Amino acid sequence: MSHSVQDRGQQWLAGAGLRPTRQRLSLATLLVGDGHNRHVTAEGLHAAARAAGQAVSLATVYNTLRAFCDAGLMHEITVDGARSYFDTRMDDHPHYFWEDGSELTDAPTEDLEIARLPSAPPGAEITRVDVVIRLRRTA
Repeated sequence: MSHSVQDRGQQWLAGAGLRPTRQRLSLATLLVGDGHNRHVTAEGLHAAARAAGQAVSLATVYNTLRAFCDAGLMHEITVDGARSYFDTRMDDHPHYFWEDGSELTDAPTEDLEIARLPSAPPGAEITRVDVVIRLRRTA
């Protein structure tokens, strides 16, 4: 593994004030080491870690992804009640969910226009709006 790839993972963690444990560093390197943003499931990241020779449990992957979200490094996007994706791209942007392949990808931001949102109930504030456009490939 390239030194700069691991450095990106370490800097990503340091920027959020997270201690770089072995598990966090290995998962961070898989997520941001090449400089590209990712949409991953916990199961997909677990499989990638195992393929890279990292001994990490699925429970640790879930806990680490939760810590990354809590630290502001990632967003969790829930596609349906049973499946969540974790996105390393932190700006507001819509997503396509490809139903036939269970894949989440970025959708063009410039084509999205939200004219109005309902008011938040008393004692609450809107923190984020997730836009997921579900797609199915045609013949």
